[in-house]
Order: sequence, then structure tokens, then C-alpha cells
Amino acid sequence: MLSITALVFSVIILWGLKEIIILFFAAIIIAMALCTITGKVRDFLRIPRLASLLITIISILLISIISIVTIVPQFTSEFQELINQIPSAVSKLWELSINTFLNFVEIIYKDNIPDLANRTILTNKLNMIPDGSTLANGVTDSITSLISLVSNVGIGILQLFFIISVGLMITLQPNSYREVAILLVPSFYRRRARTILLRCGNALSSWMAGVLLSSIFVAILAAIGLYLLGIKLVIANALIAGILNVIPNVGPTISTIFPLSVALLDTPWKSLAVLGLYILIQNIESYIITPSIMHKQVKLLPGLTITAQFIFTILFGPLGLLLAIPMAVVIQVFVKEIIIHDVLEKNYFSTKM
Repeated sequence: MLSITALVFSVIILWGLKEIIILFFAAIIIAMALCTITGKVRDFLRIPRLASLLITIISILLISIISIVTIVPQFTSEFQELINQIPSAVSKLWELSINTFLNFVEIIYKDNIPDLANRTILTNKLNMIPDGSTLANGVTDSITSLISLVSNVGIGILQLFFIISVGLMITLQPNSYREVAILLVPSFYRRRARTILLRCGNALSSWMAGVLLSSIFVAILAAIGLYLLGIKLVIANALIAGILNVIPNVGPTISTIFPLSVALLDTPWKSLAVLGLYILIQNIESYIITPSIMHKQVKLLPGLTITAQFIFTILFGPLGLLLAIPMAVVIQVFVKEIIIHDVLEKNYFSTKM
């Protein structure tokens, strides 16, 4: 009874601290990325870890500053233009849908529609349904709400400061923090826990490297394809495609909306070409790029990926959606190593206790 009570209180406490937990996990992701890059720099230059860490941080700062100065202003202006064009695109799509439907009706019932009077009646009836402007306003309001949610300046800056600060602290002394975590497990299992944490770190490092390279390829392919199709706002659309590629399933679908809107306002047939282009890019990414650069990554089943995104989005909000896959990677390693390998196969705990 006492054990059950302690378990319930533990769950309640963890639930109350869920926002801190998700931020701490994001900090661990940052620390893992910095440690991975630092290790590569140290091995390549054969210098002490502290010097390689300093080179890594300075390089990241320089790249960030150059990006902010050269890319971000143009991306911001193009992205704002994209948002402004979505209502017009939705209205045009609605108009095209009505005209297509009416043309189809005339083809089927041409003998019963002798003039355009019936077409006008049908148009008026269809317009009783929420029209394109209403749908466009709804889409714009949804996007604006999402942007305001993500870009809440005060809370966002504070959370980002927390993530970066904790991530840097962990990066400076990763072994010390790992040993603190190991002290929380029973003494007989600590050696095994070190191995499991190491495998979690390797899995996260592989995932981050693979996603980064995959996103770069997607952005480049999107930029080339949109440029060849003559679609405007290439830089904004390509960067959106690369950034949202981090979020499987949901991200690529959302990234398609923006170039489709631009193409629809330009020439309707181009919207079909853009849709085909993005489908082609996602197939190249899924079947060629990802298998080539992620052969050492922990393989996640599609059902597990979608389930993780759904659960962690409900529990932690937008940040949970962004971190759903790395959390699923860690959970899968824990399940494989602890539950399957140690409990079900070797019955590790009963032999040690």
C-alpha cells in the first residue's frame, strides 16, 4: 500500500513538473549535439576537449550571426508575404472548386440546364456555404494563433535561455551529470545503466546528424524544384521545407501549403506541379536520403512515430511535437535494453536481487 501511495505521489509530482521536464530534455538534446560536434572536432584536430568545445561554440555563433545577417531578413519578408497570400489563395481555390463543380453538373445534366439561370441559382446556393473569404480568414486566424503561440516573446526567450544554459552546463561536464543519473538506479544495475545511457546518446547523435543532413537535402531540392517551376518566394519556401522536415508526417504536409498557395495565385496548373514536386522530394528523402545517412540510426516504426507525436503533443504542446521523435528514440532504446533484453530475455533483475 505504501509503495502504491509513493508511486501515485511521484506521478503527480512529475505531472506538475512536466514543462520543466520537457525543457530539460530539450537541453539534453542541445548538449548531445554540442558533445557530438565537439567530439568530431577533437578527433579531427587532435586537441583537448575544452579547446574543441570552444571552437565548436565559436563556429556555431559565427554561423548563426551570418545567417541572421544574410538569410533571416529575406526569409522574414518572404514569409510575411506568404502569410498575406494565403487568404487570396484559399479564396481562389474555393472559386475554382465551385466552377469545377458547376461545370461537372452541366456536363451530367446538360439537357436539364438550358441556360445560365440554373447555374446562377446553383452558384447562389453554393455561396450559402462558408465562402472562400470565410475559409481564408479561418486559415489566417489559425496560422496567426499558431505563430503567436510559438512566438510568445517573454516566455519563449526565458525557455530558450533555460535550454541553452542547461545544455551548455551539461556539455561542459557530461560525465558528471551522467554519473548523477546513474546514482539514481540500484547499485547492482549501475554498470548496465552506463551502457544503456551510452546507447541512448549514440542513438540521439545518429538521429540528430541524420535529420540535419536530411533537412539540408530537402531544402536544396525544394529550392531547385521551385526555381525551375518559376514559383516566387523560393528562399522562404525552401527553408520552411527544410525546417519542418524535422517533424515527420506533420511537417512535410504543412510545408506544402505555402508553395501551393503561391502557385495557385500565379497559375493554377503550377499548384499541381508543386504538389507533385513535394511528393517526389518526400519519396527521395524517405527511400534514398534517409536510408543512406541514417543506417546507424535507431529504426522507428511508422506507427510508433505517429503515436509518439500524438501523445507528446497532447502532454507537452508544440514543443512535445518537436521533440516527439528524439523522445521516442530514447524510449525505444530503454524498452529494448531494459524490458526486452534484461527482463523478458535474461530476467536480469531476479538473478541480481
